[in-house]
Amino acid sequence: YSPAPGRAVAASPGAVVAALAALDVDASTPEAVRTALTARERELRERLLPPTLVRWSDAGPPEALTALPPGTRLTVESEQGGTYADADDLPPGVHRLTATAPDGRTADAHLIVAPPRLPPPPGRSYGLLVQLYSLLSHRSWGMGDLGDLAELSGWAGRTLGAGFVQVNPLHAAVPGDPTDSAGPTDPSPYRPSSRRFPDPVHLRIEDVPEFAYVTGDADRARLHTLGERAARLRAEVLGQGALIDRDGVWDLKREALEILHRVPLGPGRAAAYAAFLAREGRALTDHATWCALAETHGSDWSRWPEGLRDPRSPETARARAALADRVDFHSRLAWLTDEQLTAAQRAAREAGMPLGIVHDLAVGVHPGGADAWAQQDVYAAGMSVGAPPDAFNAHGQDWGLPPWRPDRLAACGHAPFRRLLRALFRSAGALRIDHVMGLFRLWWVPRGHPPTEGTYVRHDAEAMLAVLVLEAAWAGAVVIGEDLGTVEP
Repeated sequence: YSPAPGRAVAASPGAVVAALAALDVDASTPEAVRTALTARERELRERLLPPTLVRWSDAGPPEALTALPPGTRLTVESEQGGTYADADDLPPGVHRLTATAPDGRTADAHLIVAPPRLPPPPGRSYGLLVQLYSLLSHRSWGMGDLGDLAELSGWAGRTLGAGFVQVNPLHAAVPGDPTDSAGPTDPSPYRPSSRRFPDPVHLRIEDVPEFAYVTGDADRARLHTLGERAARLRAEVLGQGALIDRDGVWDLKREALEILHRVPLGPGRAAAYAAFLAREGRALTDHATWCALAETHGSDWSRWPEGLRDPRSPETARARAALADRVDFHSRLAWLTDEQLTAAQRAAREAGMPLGIVHDLAVGVHPGGADAWAQQDVYAAGMSVGAPPDAFNAHGQDWGLPPWRPDRLAACGHAPFRRLLRALFRSAGALRIDHVMGLFRLWWVPRGHPPTEGTYVRHDAEAMLAVLVLEAAWAGAVVIGEDLGTVEP
């Protein structure tokens, strides 16, 4: 890599060996290197297709298709449900392609068809950049919430003519560890438990529809008490200059949400919740299961009982059944937060904002959190994302985030990345991507090593960009890339 113009730095051999090991390649000895290279060369020589192909809608077929043996038969199952005998004139989407060569060999691949570019934003506009937690109002429970965001967006659009409101990442945080009384919530929005699901700490309690249907005297009195305590937290921040007590706010909101969870859903609400569960599927089940297990076993899944470290194990299935009410509670929180995020974006657009909410996508997730637990098959064990030494930091950086494995992403058509983007675009008019160079390559640091002893590992940038453009185009959204750091030529 080049930390400065005209200067090249080679990665350390140890970092390369460790990164290859995380990709299931043994390069520990010269003999192992020769064996691995021979196996890889044979694989490339014998395979018909790579696992993922990209076709831009204004270009011809990808080279891998034109290089197939003459007489190869293609079958394409489109994402929209149609079947095609070739890869021409396909609609945008991620399709399933099967190639059958004359000698009987077959290969399956994901074919991403995407537009070559996004349309330009609807004219020039200016907007506000806010840290949501600091956006307190007279209704906030000690920190800014999604109701505040909706109100700010509506006011800024109607009164100030603003075009957007950009917020800090709203990803679900790693909760405080119940097994450690000294373990607070990890507050960093750039080291979340999950990037796909938002953090319920941002909920406005009074805007949850079930709040109006709490009937028990004891529950109503308790909600009143919680609201008074929240008002004191708010007054301490606004009137006395106190720091925001995120954990204190969440303790109050969580207790209130437990009360609201006991309120039966009406027919319309129940149908909406069922639709949300069906839409989010196994990803939501995994997220809610991790949240439920973390309440008992702590917020680092690598320290859980061995059987629970695997989201597909029989032990995890039994625990999920035993904790069904807690799993439903956390699923409900994801639904409520999604509703209020959608309402904030709707308020922004109704106020005339051409973009509305601009979400921020963190570069990775906490190694002990829900995404890392549920998606172990696509994360590189024993590695951490960071940055090499540069003019900003001579010692490099280790961000403590496990990287995605490029090979595993390619094998599944980059489905985790696509599902993540779709979830974010659902309530946003634009997306800011932190460290956008991560779509091209990431600096991998082996666990236990300083960040100076890392190496770059490349992604299939064409496929990552195709997925990004595809999802943004379907959402009618704008994409912004943050390009600080060591950038490729």
